[in-house]
This record gives sequence, structure tokens and C-alpha cells, in this order.
Amino acid sequence: MRAAARTPHNPSAACARRHTGADRSGGPAGCVIVAVPDVKVPEDGSRQLGALHETLPRRIVPNLPLLADLLHADVLLFAALGKQIEILAHARPNPVPPVHEQDLTGLRLRQEQIAPVARVLARGKARHPVQGSVNAGLPIVREIFGVPDEDGKIVAALAIETAAIEHERLQKRSAIFRRAIYRVRDQILAGHLEGGENLGRLRVHDGHMVIDSNGQIQYVTAVTEGLYRLLGYADSLVHTQLSELETNEYVAFRAMELGTCLEQRVTEQDRIWIKKVIPLLAVEPSTWLVRLVNRSRRWSGAMIVIQDVTDEVRKEQELRVKSAMIQEIHHRVKNNLQTISALLRMQARRTDSPEVAEILKQTVSRIISVAVVHEFLSKDEASIINIHEVTNRILQEVAHGTLDPTKRIKLNIEGVKQFLLPAQQATSCALIINELVQNAVEHGYEGLPEGTITVRLLQTDDSMALEIEDDGVGLPAGFDPRHGGLGLQIVRTLVKEDLRGQVQLEHGRGVRAVVSFPRWRPTETSQNGHAARTASPGPRGGNL
Repeated sequence: MRAAARTPHNPSAACARRHTGADRSGGPAGCVIVAVPDVKVPEDGSRQLGALHETLPRRIVPNLPLLADLLHADVLLFAALGKQIEILAHARPNPVPPVHEQDLTGLRLRQEQIAPVARVLARGKARHPVQGSVNAGLPIVREIFGVPDEDGKIVAALAIETAAIEHERLQKRSAIFRRAIYRVRDQILAGHLEGGENLGRLRVHDGHMVIDSNGQIQYVTAVTEGLYRLLGYADSLVHTQLSELETNEYVAFRAMELGTCLEQRVTEQDRIWIKKVIPLLAVEPSTWLVRLVNRSRRWSGAMIVIQDVTDEVRKEQELRVKSAMIQEIHHRVKNNLQTISALLRMQARRTDSPEVAEILKQTVSRIISVAVVHEFLSKDEASIINIHEVTNRILQEVAHGTLDPTKRIKLNIEGVKQFLLPAQQATSCALIINELVQNAVEHGYEGLPEGTITVRLLQTDDSMALEIEDDGVGLPAGFDPRHGGLGLQIVRTLVKEDLRGQVQLEHGRGVRAVVSFPRWRPTETSQNGHAARTASPGPRGGNL
């Protein structure tokens, strides 16, 4: 099939009005806006569009991303809807920047806003001449094709919008390569391409190859030659039989046998390739798209796309190994911390000093809070910890190991369910929550038979906060938080040094401790590799 004839690009003649984006009436960037005399799209467009929504997605839409990648162009599918035209689908190319920055799927336009498409739909034309235009200052080339149904009637239109420089590059490629791409395009228009949606997106540095039905190589790109040269094939591959190569070419013959697109990962010596195969339908030069719809299918060859993913696969393998090693380290740290806790518990039971026993008991509690974080790290590849889950585990440890069984004290957690922090800050938060909850349990309910301790996890766009509140006896008279015990000293140090935040104690019906710090965002990293934070105001009232 010969490429469509190109007309000289004349922006002033091609565009009566230019757009940098959708206009007030919903026109996409780059649309040609001119009058359309004697063009009337059928009024029963709603019924037709409903039928198209059922048939075209199955026949054509899944293959549009593949076509966009091959042509390095935006591909838009149009259908009539009364006096309007709707964009049913919009596929943008993966290897190169798209013509349209935003997805235009679902956009509706008046007929006069996109005249060439309206002409194709109204007059049942198989194609519209190549046309130049401008989109946001970028010269583009637009080709419009009619999409026939099974009876050969044009029911939709396909617009291919290519940056002028990409269009010129394609015209300079081998005629064999261009014919193969155009054949893929025509198969998609006729609804004869199967399995295109199962192929991964194409990339800039992919190698291409075209073979005939006997497996003889008709065309290869320089990239393909380079890939096979890595395997020891120094001579040109053109006119070589695939079966003569000592490589895994099974997927190419299988795709032609089944008449469907196939993709396979193969290992060639020390290289790892992904081969994508698109079977090509035989079409005589004198035939055109409408005949293609009803002709018997005979495969004349295939286009093969080769991606060398060796580096990516090796990096993924290295990351998996590193991740497994890190998880194993966290698992062992957790086990060692639990062993230390068990030894300290044994020592606490053997000592005759109640003060020493209490100190050892508090130390065990702190070690357990750190072990909880390592336990989560040992189960998840990510180094991001959900403090809500950590808090639940800490409260369980407190309930089983610290609470006086003679008192009815409830431990609750409230607030956001996804309170995420990196490992270092998560460990600090675990210690802070443990210290403040332990303090409330030990000192907040002296002489009281019951009560409730609540941990709240709060966050805004700029800040995060921990609140530990009890309804106990409150702070003793004359208490100065700046000269508290070891637990408060630990809390102050962790909040200031690790969280870059502030802490305050509020006395009311019980005690309310508030720890606030700038919000951590997973997508932001500082230059030294630590989590980036945004500034947030400190809590109201006096600070520790």
C-alpha cells in the first residue's frame, strides 16, 4: 500500500483559528476550525454511537496504543453524535512526546470545529488528504481515515496527528518498514488485528525487523543489527532466514500461525530480550481498506520489535536480593531484641531491688517498641511504616505486660489509618508513644479503678501530630515538665532531634500530651537522602 500523498504545510491556510488547548466550546488543541458546507452528520447519531461503544472498543480501541507507538503520533477515534462529534478514544505515543498533553477521550465538538472528520463521517470517505496544522506552536501533520463496519460502511473516523518532524523522519525510513507500519494501521482500521492490547508499550531504542511469510528477513533497523551483533552476528541479517539463526525465534512463527500479536521474553546468551510480534495481512497493491474488511485473511509476514531489557532485569534482580537481605537483617535484629528483652526480664525477676526491677521493666518495654518496628520492616520490602499498625502492637504489649489486672483501663487508638513514616522516624514515634502510654498507665490512675487512654494520630497538609490523652488524676501540683523523669527526657530528645518537632503537656481532666512535627512526604527527598519535610507551626501553649 502506498503512503498517502503529502500536501505542503501552510499554517495560515490550514487553520482558520489556532488553539493552545480546549476552547470554550470544547475544541481540542490543533483542530482545524472552518465552515463545512453541505455536510450533515445523520441525526440518529445517538443510536449509532451507542452501537459503536459496544463494537469499536472490542475491534479497534485496544490496539490504538500500539498504533500510536509505531507511528509516533497521537491517534484519536471519532464518531458522530447528532450534530456533534465525540472523541471515543485517544492514544498517545510512548516513545516520543505527544501532540496533545491531555487525554481528549470523551470530548464533544461541533461539526464545524473539526471539518475533515465531519466530511469523512458524512460522506463515507475512506480517507482525507494529508493536512498540515499547528498545535500550540508545534507544526503537525494530520491524516484522517474512515473506519468501516463489517459491511464496509464508514461508521467512525480515525485521526492520526504527528509532529511534523516525526512525520518527516518516518518518510525517510525504508519503504519496506513504512509499508509494514501502514499495513498494521489498515489491519487495525479493519478490525483484523488481534492481541495488540497484550503487547507492552514500545520504546525509543527498540529494534525493528520485518520478515516475510517464510521467515526471511526483509528489513532490520540499525538497533536490531547492533543487538544481534552482541550475539556474534557480524554480517547483515537482510535476506537471512530466521530459522538459520541460533536464537529463539519461535514466537515469530507462532504469531503468524495463530494470526495474533504475541510477546515473549527470551534469553539469548547473556542478554535478555522481549520480542513483540505483529502478524501482517497480505494485501495486493490495488486493493484498499473496504476490500480488506471482507477478504480472507492470509498472513504475508510479520513485524518484530525487540527490546533489550538486560540492564533492567539485572537491576531488578539486584534490588530483590538487596531487599531480601535487608528484610533478613531486620528479622534478625527483631529476634535479637526479643532475646535481650527475655534476658532482662530474667534479670528483673532475680533482683531483690524493686527499683532495679522497675528500671529493667521499663527498659524491656522500650526495647519491645523498637522490635515492633523491625518486625514490620522484616515483612515489607518498603522502608515506610504505618504508625497506626505499630501503635496497635504497642498497645497490645502494654495491655499484656504493664496494665494492672485489677483495674479496668481501656486503650484506644483514633485518627487516620495511614500515618506513614520512614523507618528512622517510625522508630522514634514508637518509642515516644510507648513512653507516654507507659507514663499514663503507671502514674495516671493511682487510686482510680478504671479509665481510658487514647492515642490519636492526626495529620494535615503540612503537619503530623501524636496525641496521648488519659482521664486520670492529672499532673501533680508544681510539676515542671522541663525537669521530668527519664521517660520525658527521652521523649523531648526524640521529638527535637529525629522529628524536628515540639511536644507539650496539657493538664485538664487527666493529661494530654501533644507531639507535632512537619509532615513527611514519600515523594520528597532532601539532598542528603533523608526524608524531606515541610515546615509546620508548633502546637499552641507551652512547649517542652
